[in-house]
Amino acid sequence: MAHYYDTYSRRTFIQAGSWTLAGLALGLPAFAGARQNGTTRLGIIGMGNRGGGIANILRTLPGMELVACCDIMETQLGVSAAAPEAVRRYTDYRQLLDDRAVDGVVIALPEYLHFEAATAALQAGKHVYLEKTMTHTPDEADQLVAIAANHPQQVLQIGHQYRYFMLYHKVNEAIRKGWIGNVLQYECQYHRNSDWRRPVPDAALERQVNWRMYKAYSGGLMTELCAHQVDILNWFAGAHPLQVTAVGGIDYWKDGRETYDNIRAIYTYPGGVRANVSSILTNAYNGYSIRVLGTAGTIEIQRTGALVYPENNKKERTTVDGVTGATSESWGQGKPVPLAFENQDAENRDPTAYALLDFADCIRTGKKPFSNVETGRDSAKAVMLANRSAETGKIQQWQ
Repeated sequence: MAHYYDTYSRRTFIQAGSWTLAGLALGLPAFAGARQNGTTRLGIIGMGNRGGGIANILRTLPGMELVACCDIMETQLGVSAAAPEAVRRYTDYRQLLDDRAVDGVVIALPEYLHFEAATAALQAGKHVYLEKTMTHTPDEADQLVAIAANHPQQVLQIGHQYRYFMLYHKVNEAIRKGWIGNVLQYECQYHRNSDWRRPVPDAALERQVNWRMYKAYSGGLMTELCAHQVDILNWFAGAHPLQVTAVGGIDYWKDGRETYDNIRAIYTYPGGVRANVSSILTNAYNGYSIRVLGTAGTIEIQRTGALVYPENNKKERTTVDGVTGATSESWGQGKPVPLAFENQDAENRDPTAYALLDFADCIRTGKKPFSNVETGRDSAKAVMLANRSAETGKIQQWQ
C-alpha cells in the first residue's frame, strides 16, 4: 500500500534534522495533469459558506465541472463567480437529482439533512461527496452504511479532507515507524474567539442561518469542528474509541443557543492510547492543533505544517527549594524542527481540493475512497458519544 525508505532508523531520522519522510503511494490519484476519461460533472446541494467555497475550488480543478447547484435561499443561489450564469439552479434538490447531466453531487447542507439527501442521491444513481459530520444520529450512520452497500456502483465519500493532505500521512508514518517513540497520548484543540454566529437578515431566518446553534440541526462544536480531529485520531489509532468522557456547557455566549460554547472530551483507544479533544469559543490561542506525544519526541500538527520536538533525555540536578536543599531531575525539551513533507502536486492546493480530485478518481476507476462510509460512521459516532457524555455526565462506552 505504501512505499517507505526502510533503511531509515529513528536515530538517523532525528540526526538528519530535516525530519523528512519518504513519499507515499497511498491510493491517492496522480493529481497533476488533466483527466483522461472525460469530465466529472457535479452539482452542489447547499450553497452556503461551505458549498460556495467548494464551488470556488472546483473551478480550479482539472477534469471537474460544476454544472448545477441548489439552495432554498435566493441570496445564496444567485449568480456569482463561484456559480456563474451557465450553472443550472434549483431550489429543490430532488429536481437537481433528476438532472441527467449531473454525474455526482456534493452535499453541503446542515448536518440534520445529510442522511436524507445522501440517501436520495444514492437512490437517484448519483455519486455522493457528503460533508462531515456524516449524519446527525448514530442510527442514521448505521443505516447509511447499509444503504451504501445496496448501491455498490456509486461512490460515497465523506468530507474529512485532512485524510487527503499528505502532511497527515507523514505524521502517521512517523508514528508507525516509532521515530518519536511509543505514542500513547494526543492533545487536540480547535479553539476560536468569537460567538460563531452568522448575520441574520431576518429574525425569522435565525434557525435556518444559525442552525449550528441548535441541537435539532447540529451537534455543535464536536460535530462541526472536532470531527476533523477525531477522524484523524481514529485513523492514527487504527480503531474507533472504546469510551469517552466529556464536559461542556454554555458558559459565556448566553444568547439563546442550545449547543455548547465549550466542550472537552477524553477518548480511550485500544492499547491504552488516550486523547484530549477540546473546542472553545472564548480564546483562539494556538487555534487548531494536534499534539502527538511520544516517549522520544512530540509532533505538533498545525494548519499547514508540523513541528517536531525531540525529547532531551539528559538528566540534570537543579535546586528547587533553597531552604531544604531538595533537588529534582529536569528534563528539557529539544528545539523544534519542521517536519518536511511533499505535496501532492506543484499547485499546493487546499486539502479539500485533493479530496475532490480523489472523489473524481474514485468515480472514474471504481476504487473505494479513503474517507468512506465506514470511516465516516465511526467518526460520527465518536463525536456524538462525546456530546452524550457531556449531556448525561456519564462515561459513554462504544456500542
